[in-house]
Amino acid sequence: MDYPKKNKVVIIGSGPAGLTAAIYCARANLNPIVFEGFQAGGQLTMTTDVENFPGFPDGVMGPNLMDLLREQAQKFGAKCIMKQVDKVDFESYPFKLETDNEKIEADSVIISTGASAKLLGIKGEDEFVGRGLSTCATCDGFFYKDKSIHVIGGGDSAMEEAIFLTKFASKVTIMHRRDTLRASKIMEDRAISNDKIDFLWNAEPIEFIGNQEKGVYGLIYKDSKTGSEVEVETDGVFIAIGHNPNTSLFKDILHIDSNGYLITDGKSSRTNIRGVFASGDVQDSIYRQAITAAGSGCMAAIDAERFLEEDYEL
Repeated sequence: MDYPKKNKVVIIGSGPAGLTAAIYCARANLNPIVFEGFQAGGQLTMTTDVENFPGFPDGVMGPNLMDLLREQAQKFGAKCIMKQVDKVDFESYPFKLETDNEKIEADSVIISTGASAKLLGIKGEDEFVGRGLSTCATCDGFFYKDKSIHVIGGGDSAMEEAIFLTKFASKVTIMHRRDTLRASKIMEDRAISNDKIDFLWNAEPIEFIGNQEKGVYGLIYKDSKTGSEVEVETDGVFIAIGHNPNTSLFKDILHIDSNGYLITDGKSSRTNIRGVFASGDVQDSIYRQAITAAGSGCMAAIDAERFLEEDYEL
């Protein structure tokens, strides 16, 4: 697709935040360009049923939801380009971006590159993500009412996920590769005192087992003390070993917190560079939901529109 090389707004990322920002920018006649990256639609493209996004009482498939958001953005004039931004230059103005050895200019930039859940890299993982294997309890916990499930991890995230999942599951087993947790004492105590939570210690997952019909129905782990391999049945698995915000492109350029997330100014989407805004999971280490990402995409679009009205120059 041909697209302008000089733009009022360039949006990097195409999840709920990026596409919502595109909708708002397009309706404001800012003619945004969206660089979708290599995973157009973000993490939701790896999710099956989405039941907690407002406006879909019967739920919606994750990829379908992203297609609808993209269609809506394009309807108002946004251009979605399936390319990755490889380099940014925020020191001069207009800002410079590079993709596939092409250089483009932008009067403002909205960063919506998201965060990627850390995965284990074991057999069956890629095959069953979204099919009995999840990285988000608040997104998918509802599907496991009265089920027996496993949570993999030993930090605060794993304890939080496990405790939340007890609202639905009949039993939650926390699987940890060591015999002590990394979680804070208060979170460890809460998990241990929960009657629905059991622990499987010294268990290092090595394979997820399932099929096309059922999805995941079991996993194999190695006992780190004996070296023996053990197969266990499960109704579902949640991997809770943290997230990696996709901020490597902006290292040493924008302010990033100790966990790697972009820092925004107060309740706004403004970064430390005027005219550059951040929205969605790339700057949200707390909520990480599609609807909160979409809301912050709206904020970034409004912030960008107001910035452009200032006729700013470096």
